[in-house]
Amino acid sequence: MFRALLLICLTCLLTPAFADEKADAQKQLEAARSDVAELKKLLEQLQRDKSGVQSELKKTETEMGELQKQVDGLQRDLKSSEGEIQRLDKEKKQLEGARLEQQRLIGIQARAAYQSGRQEYVKLLLNQQNPERFARTLTYYDYISQARMEQLATFNETLRQLNNVEQDIVQQQAQLLEQKSALDSRRTQLAEVRKERQVALARLNKEFTERDRKLKARQEDQAQLAQVLKTIDETLARQAREAQAARARALADAREQEQRQARPSAPSSGPLVSAGASYGGPFAQARGKLPWPVDGRLVARYGTPRGDDARTKWDGVLIGASAGSQVRAVHGGRVVFADWLRGAGLLVILDHGNGYLSLYGHNQSLLKDAGDVVKAGEPIATVGTTGGQDTPALYFAIRQQGRPSDPAQWCRAQG
Repeated sequence: MFRALLLICLTCLLTPAFADEKADAQKQLEAARSDVAELKKLLEQLQRDKSGVQSELKKTETEMGELQKQVDGLQRDLKSSEGEIQRLDKEKKQLEGARLEQQRLIGIQARAAYQSGRQEYVKLLLNQQNPERFARTLTYYDYISQARMEQLATFNETLRQLNNVEQDIVQQQAQLLEQKSALDSRRTQLAEVRKERQVALARLNKEFTERDRKLKARQEDQAQLAQVLKTIDETLARQAREAQAARARALADAREQEQRQARPSAPSSGPLVSAGASYGGPFAQARGKLPWPVDGRLVARYGTPRGDDARTKWDGVLIGASAGSQVRAVHGGRVVFADWLRGAGLLVILDHGNGYLSLYGHNQSLLKDAGDVVKAGEPIATVGTTGGQDTPALYFAIRQQGRPSDPAQWCRAQG
């Protein structure tokens, strides 16, 4: 019974809302699809950039590896050259020692030659008493002279070798220092390039991770929106079927209404109604015996135009009452709905069995929850203005098998 009652209200009130929600969801889904496509393009570009940087980093590190080999080789050459320099220094010291010794001997010979001069040759020439001794003496002097010349030549060669060694040492040291400086400079340059490329790769990895996270989030949004659209489509299809059935019932109600005598609109100061004593018999037999749900004044009758639109008519009555006044159940039953509903505000619906329902809307507060069993005359809500009502009033309606019925025919005559 509850489903039949809500069909009329929800079909008219919620279908536009579902349609708007579907349009919004469709727009959001298209936006999500566009974002996903754009993020995929960005990820592909980032992947290409990342591959390029990785290739350059590989090339740089490979080159640094080769350079390190050259540095290691140069280090070995430096050690070898240092050994050679030490050997040359040792040889230089030996040559220096030989040079000093040769210089000393030459000095002694020079002094001796200076002191003797050429007198020995003259004496030997004049003294020819012993020719054999004269020949031996001349040979001796020739040997001495030749030895002096050889010492001088050796001394000169030592000086030349010493000069060559010194030049080799200076040249080899300069060459090694130049190579070492060039390799150090190249290694420093490659280290800076590697650092820059590692930073770029780290930045690309971070950006790739962030974009991938956003892509997954948008894909989840897209899936959720697609599910929302599916749910909305299913809801709209179901509502369309229910609306068709409601229209059929509405046509039947319209034919029944045409047979009734038109009743004039009630003035704002309508007749008073009173809750009074409750009725304990079956609801189907309570026509004209039920109490009104609240003490107040009828400000809108069943079937009269609702507002300025003559096409919309009241399917219940509107009872003006003080805000906060207690709303009582006109008959015992079970609460099947106790919540806010568009157009009716805070609404309570009671199921009295056998297809009979009573509705109480525009309440200020609800005193019962769905599933509660209430007795006739038991407070279930308080009068209010929810659902767009300008002044405190209670919307009261009765449904029989889902069809509206005039509450004035069920409640006692107004006082």
